[in-house]
Amino acid sequence: MSIFGDLLPINKKDEKTSAGGASLSPYLNFDPNYIPKMQPEFIYPDDSHMATTARRSNVALPIIGMSFMSGSGLGGMAGLYKGLRATTLAGQTGKVRRTQVINYIMKHGTTTGTTLGIIASFYSCMALGVTWIRDKEDTSNTFIAATLTGLIYKSTAGLRAMGLGAGIGFTLAGVYTLATDNDNIWSKFRYSRL
Repeated sequence: MSIFGDLLPINKKDEKTSAGGASLSPYLNFDPNYIPKMQPEFIYPDDSHMATTARRSNVALPIIGMSFMSGSGLGGMAGLYKGLRATTLAGQTGKVRRTQVINYIMKHGTTTGTTLGIIASFYSCMALGVTWIRDKEDTSNTFIAATLTGLIYKSTAGLRAMGLGAGIGFTLAGVYTLATDNDNIWSKFRYSRL
């Protein structure tokens, strides 16, 4: 007897064909004809306004998470270096040195991770907003969002720092675009030489 009772046959002869002539699944012991046909697997049509926004929003959380984890790792390595250097100069040994090194690692790791996570959150929100306003998905959104992110992140430090932050954001967007975009001039030059 199968788990579905008398609805589905379990004999080897009956497994090969069902009442409608189609074969039963050998792994699940049921007739796949009972499952409705699959519908298209997209939420929004590709050309709709919401599709471009949905693509950006699906990428936001992985960007924020990767930024936080990368920042934590880099900050932890910097904290390890600073902790070993500071404890050596202070002449600390044993448990006191180990505790101090761990404190340096944790402090620098969380500070750097949080900073990069906040910057990634700013960038993701800006990119989502720019994509929603422009209703396009292109490299201009990346440049606008990165420039606004640098501008807002340094907004409490004065106009000069805001301009510097915007310039750094624009430069990082350019480097990212050169490295990842296949339709830019650098990629065309690189592939034309091959």
